Amino acid sequence: MFEFKIIAECPVTGARAGEFVTPHGIIKTPVFMPVGTLASIKSMSPDELKEIHSQIILGNTYHLFLRPGSEIISKAGGLHKFMNWDRPILTDSGGFQVFSLARLQKITDENVLCRSHIDGSQLIMSPEWSMKFQGILGSDIAMCFDQCCEFPAAHDKALEAVNRTTLWAKRSKDFFMSNNNPERQALFGIIQGSVYDDLRIKSAEEIINIDFPGYAIGGLSVGESHEEMYHSLEVLNEIMPKNKPRYLMGVGYPLNIVESIARGVDMFDCVMPTRNGRNATVFTSTGRLNMRGKNYSEDFSPMDSECDCYACKNFSRAYLRHLAICGEILGARLFSWHNLRFTLRIAEEARNAIINGNFPEYLENFKAKFHDNDNSEN
Repeated sequence: MFEFKIIAECPVTGARAGEFVTPHGIIKTPVFMPVGTLASIKSMSPDELKEIHSQIILGNTYHLFLRPGSEIISKAGGLHKFMNWDRPILTDSGGFQVFSLARLQKITDENVLCRSHIDGSQLIMSPEWSMKFQGILGSDIAMCFDQCCEFPAAHDKALEAVNRTTLWAKRSKDFFMSNNNPERQALFGIIQGSVYDDLRIKSAEEIINIDFPGYAIGGLSVGESHEEMYHSLEVLNEIMPKNKPRYLMGVGYPLNIVESIARGVDMFDCVMPTRNGRNATVFTSTGRLNMRGKNYSEDFSPMDSECDCYACKNFSRAYLRHLAICGEILGARLFSWHNLRFTLRIAEEARNAIINGNFPEYLENFKAKFHDNDNSEN
């Protein structure tokens, strides 16, 4: 059921345009995937997500296990039916919560003991736990249980996480192949290694040897510099299989996306578009804007004249600033709507540029126009 094929490749950078076939539709890559931690992309309805061309969304295994729980989702017929989304879904493994809940848990090769952030009850997380619940969720793409380490991390600590990630990947696949449905769900392996070249290579070789239909790059965008991220991607680009999708986890900053596409990445996800939107911060073709800025109070132009989203086509910066200053819910919705569409459009435009043979020009033009110096006046 799952098939990935490369439609076009940039001969200069190695950027790829591809198609990944899943039970709920074909994903055209490069692709950005909005994050729906609790089976909801914050402030957006499924129909609105389709309107902005969302091909695939994410759900969070740890959070959905706590609320609403496996019994309710199972009775609903899986995550697609529960949230009324008929396009592909990717679910993370819960492994990132091992990283983000570090003060609340104990990690061994066997499992992770932590306490719910909701009520303090004990939770035992393991590869088998993750695979079982992701099977109930019924996502199109499931992720292996892994360990992400903090940044900076000492080499020995990063090595420990790499070894454990390999061990857990083997256990994840063993349980998955025996208990899940490989015809309806693809299991991706995750490569760790922090910013150490030798550990990235070691992790990649071990995870690739286990053999998965797709591979994720984890443990980046956790505090390292952009240059360190790009270097790690360049190291991995040399050894990752060309015929399988590559997913850079947790990256949504616009410049990071285009630079990572230039280094062979196919898939991205991040909470940044909606999180920034709720704080009235938006990304535009010329850079980042804080829509609370006084200089927008009488600015009746759209947020981004190049954007085709509902907010940019219908409302002025002056009106949107008014919503932000007043704390109106509509403001948070419109800013999130715009940020999501802007980020999705980056992937669309990059794909078109790869297919049309002008990706290097697209990359340079994007970098020349997009600036992160916010000139708004508070």
